[in-house]
Amino acid sequence: MGLIGKIREVIGRQTFMQSQEKWSFHRFMVFFFSIDGFKKMVRFAGKVLRYVWRKYFGGPQTEDLVYAKWRKKNMPKKKDFEAYAANVEELKSQPLFSIILPVYEPNISYFKQAIDSVLTQVYTNWELCISDDCSSNDELISYLKELEKNQKIKIHYRTTNGHISANSNSALSMATGDYVCFMDHDDLLTKDAIYQFAVSINEEPLADILYSDEDKITNKGRFVQPNFKPQWSPDTFLSRNYLGHFVGLKKSIIDQIDGFRLGFEGSQDYDLLLRATEKATCIKRIPKILYHWRMHEQSTAMNEDAKHYAFLSGVKALDETFQRRGIDAKATLQKGKPGFYRIQYALKSEPKVSIIIPTYNNAAVLTTCINSIFERTLYKNFEIVLINNNSTEEALFECIKKWQAAYGDQFRLLDCPYPFNYSRLMNDGVAKASGEFILLLNNDTEVLHADWIEQMLHHAQRKDVGAVGVKLLYPNDTVQHGGVVMGIGGVAGHTFIGAGKDDPGQFYYLTSVTNYSAVTAACLMVGKSKYEAVGGFDEQLAVEYNDVDFCLKLIANGYFNLFNPDVVLYHYESLTRGHPYATKESYKKHVAEVKYFKSKWQQYIDNDPFYNPNLSLTTTHFEPDVIL
Repeated sequence: MGLIGKIREVIGRQTFMQSQEKWSFHRFMVFFFSIDGFKKMVRFAGKVLRYVWRKYFGGPQTEDLVYAKWRKKNMPKKKDFEAYAANVEELKSQPLFSIILPVYEPNISYFKQAIDSVLTQVYTNWELCISDDCSSNDELISYLKELEKNQKIKIHYRTTNGHISANSNSALSMATGDYVCFMDHDDLLTKDAIYQFAVSINEEPLADILYSDEDKITNKGRFVQPNFKPQWSPDTFLSRNYLGHFVGLKKSIIDQIDGFRLGFEGSQDYDLLLRATEKATCIKRIPKILYHWRMHEQSTAMNEDAKHYAFLSGVKALDETFQRRGIDAKATLQKGKPGFYRIQYALKSEPKVSIIIPTYNNAAVLTTCINSIFERTLYKNFEIVLINNNSTEEALFECIKKWQAAYGDQFRLLDCPYPFNYSRLMNDGVAKASGEFILLLNNDTEVLHADWIEQMLHHAQRKDVGAVGVKLLYPNDTVQHGGVVMGIGGVAGHTFIGAGKDDPGQFYYLTSVTNYSAVTAACLMVGKSKYEAVGGFDEQLAVEYNDVDFCLKLIANGYFNLFNPDVVLYHYESLTRGHPYATKESYKKHVAEVKYFKSKWQQYIDNDPFYNPNLSLTTTHFEPDVIL
């Protein structure tokens, strides 16, 4: 992104610039000459100038400054650590943690800092299992000999170099703890890392796997690039190892899967976790920054090409995972995004897909949608069920006659002459549909590529998947929908609004299959049997949040919803019905529907399991929750 594009992005994220209302000259002048308006403009100009300065003269970037502010407010202080230490004795369960640390020719300074971060833990019931993979560094060996004096530290010296998997198993062989934790020789733990694991186990004794948020530390000691993670998200995990480095696993799980496997060096931890998650019944996230991933030239944290073999091992680990699970699927690396994977699931068959499209007048908009389907779709076994809701436009009826003549039974019309109720329209359309899969589609969309139905079917056919959503773009090629997060805007909102169509998003969310609580029904596929099993759309939600409600019902019934970025459509939003509460009457209905929705799903609004409580609910780009 160039300078001008970045400045536009900065402008787009300023609260006072986000209003969609038209500003009159009078209103602008009042704002311009008011004290509040002047302050906002000065702050905005300062941000632009700071960006330009950092761009050309160096210094921390905006996102780093935002995170620094978040850390100042949220990271534990001395008094917090003292309180944690005092609370340890109050913990009913005090499990022993075995920290596994394989080492080979490390940077001695980084290694000593890693060890110190273990020695200073406020929770003391741990053991440190270090295995050296036949290093020749005398300073390292001397330091290891010193560490042997600590009774809590066990050290194994390998006589031959076996690489990371064999070395990790050597360290693992010394573990006697209830839980095993893994860290790299240059990672840093926060003082409360093990304590927070112990607290979580006391809260959830059945926890099999524990993981936390993380960030990175630069050579200059600055903390950057926080990774605030969702709760357990199986499709997200197949796209990338988001659990990270410092993970705690119940020792009994490790014993069942026989530790690390040779031949997966570089992604040995990903392979281990893929197998462990198959055995686990409870995977618990701790939404706190508990470790820092070191950035240096030999680390993938800074140089993704440093260990390219690691990412190829990740492909191998995923392919064997699918073989083990009896799934016909193939993994590949995302081009130019090492460590991020694309999974292609084979179609089990070619089931019929019913595309449900509601419409009201505006023949030109509908024509763009219908023509794009018939002209660009490669998949043949589909039907369109067009739901006419009180249209009066003669041009529309002429188009319908044309499509009926051209496509016969593949194009079907359902007249629904009752007041607009989106949920009822969808339910009536699905009842009319003859397909095994339902594809809900707005009439103001445009299909862009030929394999869109297959790409949605790959996931919708899977038994544990509920709704499959896609990437939607505004006509200006910026993102309109990249998934839905609960709580944004007070109820629910789309992610990454306004990002460029090629923007990868935070941690490649916009290029990776990702689990979300909900996706928009502007383009959504679901198995018809699943649709019916959850009772379809709630007709009390006639206008808003009905698709979010439907997705949450799928989650409540044990399914996972997901965003599939491999399908992209244009969405000419609200061109048919207009703004959902432009009038006094419609606004009153909006208020009533929000109240009803909140009465059903407040727990998701308060804590979206596929988001993170440390992230902002006022922006849509996965930014730390701070006010600048």
